[in-house]
Amino acid sequence: MSEVLTNSEGLANSEKQPLDEVMLAMDVVDTLRHHEKLVEHELDSDLRDEKLKEKLRKIYRTQGIEVPDHVLEEGVQALKEDRFSYKPPPEGLATRLARLYISRGRWGKWLLRLFVGFFLAWGIYHFMVAGPRAAMPDKIRSNYQAVWHTAQSDRARNVIKRINAQAETAVEKDDQKGMEKALSLFKEVQEVLNQQYSLRVVARPGEKSGVWRVPDVNSSARNYYIIVEPVGPGGKILEVPVTSEETGKKKVVSKWGVRVDRGVFERIGADKKNDGIIQNNILGEKKKGYLIPDYPAHVGGGTITSW
Repeated sequence: MSEVLTNSEGLANSEKQPLDEVMLAMDVVDTLRHHEKLVEHELDSDLRDEKLKEKLRKIYRTQGIEVPDHVLEEGVQALKEDRFSYKPPPEGLATRLARLYISRGRWGKWLLRLFVGFFLAWGIYHFMVAGPRAAMPDKIRSNYQAVWHTAQSDRARNVIKRINAQAETAVEKDDQKGMEKALSLFKEVQEVLNQQYSLRVVARPGEKSGVWRVPDVNSSARNYYIIVEPVGPGGKILEVPVTSEETGKKKVVSKWGVRVDRGVFERIGADKKNDGIIQNNILGEKKKGYLIPDYPAHVGGGTITSW
């Protein structure tokens, strides 16, 4: 049986007729529709409706069904009036929304995945990028204040001021890389300021305690260096960032050469040659809050990291 949508007239008739006759009339209409050639031929010709109803009787008799004449008449008339047929609703916003709602099972899952992906991406961006970036200026200020309070020398404070000036410029320009670089420099300076050690002359068997170099600018001169190592509290050998005056490159090392006067170089050499032990083996002291060790007047302070 086909899907049925009745108009007001059909509904009124159905209230007056028994339900079985209405259903039978509907079946007659279906039969006529399924025999489209028959309908086109008979309704478009000059033959009387009686002839059409007779053919319908024969169709139903072959199925063992007796259909009253008034039911056949009702079916033929309903077909002419296009009753018992589905008429789609007119196109409009309500129709489109209804179709969209009906098809929600198909597009709803994709929409849900889209929303989940969007909020996940937003969360990652907020917590991994936007949040840390917004907090960067406060982080720079707190790091600046911490390292400033640690500094105990004018040299250290001047270095901190220069880094802070770079940081403020980066904040004004919203330069993420510039701000990250300033934070990294603050951290590096803080680590150096926190270090405390004595510079002990290396005197182990098989290791050099001093070297000399011929400078490129004056081939007739010599630069003398004593090899030292930083000994922290408790005797632990530390690793310290040192910039070579020969290459200008900074390296983190556990021993390096400190430039000294020739007299100091020869005195330490003679002391070691005497019995293999250097009696006065502390060349300088690095105190907390300072960037570089404090040396005696006869120590130049230039450094090398390889020899």
